[in-house]
Amino acid sequence: MSPETEHLLRVEAPQVLGALVRRFGRFDLAEDAVQEALLAASRDWPADGVPREPRAWLIRVGYRRMVDLLRSEQARRLREERIGAAEAALSGPGRLAPPAPETDDSLTLLLLCCHPALNPASQAALTLRAVGGLTTAEIAHAYGTTEATMGTRIGRAKQRLARAGARFTPPAEEDLEQRLAAVTQVLYLVFNEGYTATSGESLARTDLSGEAIRLTRMLRELRPDDGEAAGLLALMLLTEARRPARTGPGDELVTLDEQDRGLWDRDLIREGTALLDAAWDPREAGPYRLQAAVAAVHAAAPSPELTDWTRIAVLYLWLERLAPSAPVRLARVVAVARAYGAERGLALLADLDRRHGLERDPLTRQRHPAVRAHLLETTGDTAAAAAAYRRAAALAVNPVEERYLLDRARRLG
Repeated sequence: MSPETEHLLRVEAPQVLGALVRRFGRFDLAEDAVQEALLAASRDWPADGVPREPRAWLIRVGYRRMVDLLRSEQARRLREERIGAAEAALSGPGRLAPPAPETDDSLTLLLLCCHPALNPASQAALTLRAVGGLTTAEIAHAYGTTEATMGTRIGRAKQRLARAGARFTPPAEEDLEQRLAAVTQVLYLVFNEGYTATSGESLARTDLSGEAIRLTRMLRELRPDDGEAAGLLALMLLTEARRPARTGPGDELVTLDEQDRGLWDRDLIREGTALLDAAWDPREAGPYRLQAAVAAVHAAAPSPELTDWTRIAVLYLWLERLAPSAPVRLARVVAVARAYGAERGLALLADLDRRHGLERDPLTRQRHPAVRAHLLETTGDTAAAAAAYRRAAALAVNPVEERYLLDRARRLG
């Protein structure tokens, strides 16, 4: 299947799902029917060609599969009546399928997949399948698990939605902002998993990071006045721009200071910077805009030595006050050390350890010894640095990072 056809299926998937859910009111079965329609298209279109109206084709196949699924349940009379109505629509003269929907259901689907009844992992998996159009096998591969395991996770997520009474309608106004926050968090998690994979032998999974960017572009189009949606997209683009320089010819990790900045994607940097500039308002800047601002400082620096680390330290202090977390605090340690010296960075790290337990926090437990090792190495305490590098390597979840940390330890003896 060509990349153009694959992209078309990804784009049409949420619209087809929306049409089926509106008609039948069953998200769980409709989502399965859409997946089968997508699989049918992947089999038939390469040989027969893309139909003139691909969405109508997918809806027709999905409708037929929905009829089969509903019939097999032998449900209540109301459901039987729906089956009869659907069969009449499918078999009547000139009525091969209902008209394709004119409305864009993408945002409603994103909000439904990020229902508060689901945990973040289930929200992410369901979003990738229902809105992204990925198959269960593709999602399982991206997360380094089996298709059966991922299928179980998605199935349980759909059951939880049913038990919670989730409906295919936009949430009430008072619930909307919370649900949008969940959507951006899920997209952020998907991108981060793609940028530094927690499974597999490669540092990154471009299928996941690319899908996160595509879905965030969609969110940005649906919410053009949402500064944080723009900030999230800017952050992804500015971060993804550095990906070509993150690994060497042997798939070894290349740190930011050692990267060939000529390999950075300047088109992504220009787009991300323009997005951030248009959305920037210091009175309203949220976590994603602040993180994008940090990424923009890195992107603007022609060399590591000319990076404005003082500005980055200020941005992380701002971010810590707005949305305190262990990763943000640890990032501020790095920025302070680069701006004011490793000794000051170590002092700040010790203070934050005492007050917030960064060394024990699951979000920074692995990166903490790596940061400490680098600061100790900078001060000349090579023995302590080597030991800290080895501790970090033992905790690493990505083999590329583990090899890098062990190599640093070996160099120090």
